[in-house]
This record gives sequence, structure tokens and C-alpha cells, in this order.
Amino acid sequence: MAVTQKARELKAQGKNIIGLGAGEPDFDTPDNIKKAAIDAIKEGDTKYTAVDGTPALKEAIQSKFKRENNLDYGLNEISVGTGGKQIIFNAMAVTLDSSDEVIIPAPYWVTYPDVVNYFDAKPIIITCGEDAGFKITPDQLEKAINKSTKWFILNSPSNPTGSCYTEDELIALSRVLENHPHVNIMTDDLYEHLIYDDVQFHTLVSVAPFLKDRTLTLNGVSKAYAMTGWRIGYAGGNQDLIKAMGKLQSQSTSNPTSISQSAPVEALNGDNSFINGGFFVLNSNILDQIDGDHILWEKDPIDKLVQSNNLKAFKHESFWQPMDTLREKNLLESLWNSDKCPWKTWDE
Repeated sequence: MAVTQKARELKAQGKNIIGLGAGEPDFDTPDNIKKAAIDAIKEGDTKYTAVDGTPALKEAIQSKFKRENNLDYGLNEISVGTGGKQIIFNAMAVTLDSSDEVIIPAPYWVTYPDVVNYFDAKPIIITCGEDAGFKITPDQLEKAINKSTKWFILNSPSNPTGSCYTEDELIALSRVLENHPHVNIMTDDLYEHLIYDDVQFHTLVSVAPFLKDRTLTLNGVSKAYAMTGWRIGYAGGNQDLIKAMGKLQSQSTSNPTSISQSAPVEALNGDNSFINGGFFVLNSNILDQIDGDHILWEKDPIDKLVQSNNLKAFKHESFWQPMDTLREKNLLESLWNSDKCPWKTWDE
């Protein structure tokens, strides 16, 4: 958020800035979704709602889980919050003690350890190298689990690397988790639809249904539907956990805004055809904003990078990454030290 705010300030000064901070789609919320919110206002849908989601929105989420992920959740197993961040906060708040540990594969979204630290629990950071595709391995997970482990957080596709776990990789991790029934799992699937090429998304419970009772499957409408400012996140999970999260939310923020809950009903139930093509447009727009015409693929040698003065982006698995988000130390230092650097004249 600090990086994003800095980008806003620089843009306000008239500078041409490409923001690489917040995960913000560069197209607007689709018109049919906006219309649903406008209609809700006109129809007087402006009162308090059920604390953790309107029945209509929960039913839309229930249908989405079944349609896209082959997951079955009752309405009492679904929670709606003010963004995915509140879902994470609520889940940690009602489960963590100071003696607990939470396993977080790195690179990670910065919110995960901060929320764990807030409740005086201990984040256990597991470094996942490039040689493993920035993914945690079953051996790493096994070694990290102990009697104090309360949660394992799995983010796929990953923010920030874009790495997406395959079905076989998820099955391998599930076999480790099967042997540790005291460990809860949170799967953060918010970037589910931001994948390219032939990458196939799978969520953990869809390939390992025996873990459903202790897995909180987190998702939202921010990324796939360009609704970051609407602040709606949701999750499916164990009824007792969902109930405890609802009690906390009732005494903290109460319900997400009624208008913001009306729009996702249309998002999840309405025409989703744009998802299959929209993010390829997003991908092209990002590349068009970056000077040059060379695209560095994951297996390209470092000397090819250094020799190119037209570098655009680095292709890693399911994401296109602008070049200052991956392999920063080696790649960027090598490029900077060469006389081919395309942005050497930029202000620091």
C-alpha cells in the first residue's frame, strides 16, 4: 500500500509511473456489475444486512464454488467480509494463541505474517527457491510442522510470484497434511483467474476432499472482476470456524456494505465470458506500457538479458512479470552494470 500511495503521488506530479505495488487490474468493473449496484441503491437496498453476507450473495458464492471448483458448501459454511484481508484477520483472531505457529511459504503477500504477528503468534517463513518454481515442497512442509503448528497458508496462484501449484503438487502436499490432523489450512485463491498459457488452476480441497473440514478456502471478487475498491472477500470452511468468525465480525465491522454485496451477486451469477479474454488484454496493456519489444522467457540466459536494450517483461509460469519484480538482485544488477540498460537514465 505504501508503494501504491507513492506511485499515486508521483503520478499527481505529472510523472509517467507504472505502479507495481497493489494487485490492481487495469480495466474497469464490468458494466453489468456496476448496474447491479446502481439498481440496488434505487431499490432501497441500503440497510443493514446479515453480518457475514446476504443470503443472495452466499447463494452466488455457493454456486461459484460448485461450478468452478467442484466444492460443496452449505450457506452456514460461507463467510463474507470486507475484502479477503478481513477474512484472514477474522480466521487468525478466533484461532491463534501466542504459542501457535503459522507456516508461510516465501515469497509471500506481506499481510500474512503481519496478521500472525498481531496476535503474538509466530510466522514460520519457508523460503521457496526459484529452482522449485517458488513453491513449497512436501519435504519442506513436513520439516516445518510441529506440535505448535496451527495453520499452513497456501497461496496459488501466488502473490507476488505468480507460481501456480499443479494438481500433482497439491496432492503431494495433501499427503503430508493428512498425517498432521492438528494443522488447519488456508488456501488463498484470489488470483484464480489470473493465469495464462496452459496452466490449470486447482484448489487444494478439490484434489484432496479429505482436508475440507480443516481448510478455509479464501477467494473474492477484487482481481477477477476488477472490484478492488468494492471490498468483498469470501471463504468456505468448517461451520464452527465460520460461526466464530461471524461473531467477531458482528462486534467489529458488522456487515460489508449492502451495495458492495449486491454487485458481486451479478459478478458471480452473470456473464463471466470476459474472464477468459480480459486478462490477456490486461497482459498486453502492461507490455505496451513498457518501452522495448523483447520478452525474456524463464529459461533465457542472463547474457541475453544483458545484451538486450529492449527488455519488456520476464515470463514466469502463469504470470507476466515486469522486470523489477523477479530475480531482482542478479538480473537487475547485471543489467544495470551493463551499457545496455534501457532505464539507466530514469530518476532513482
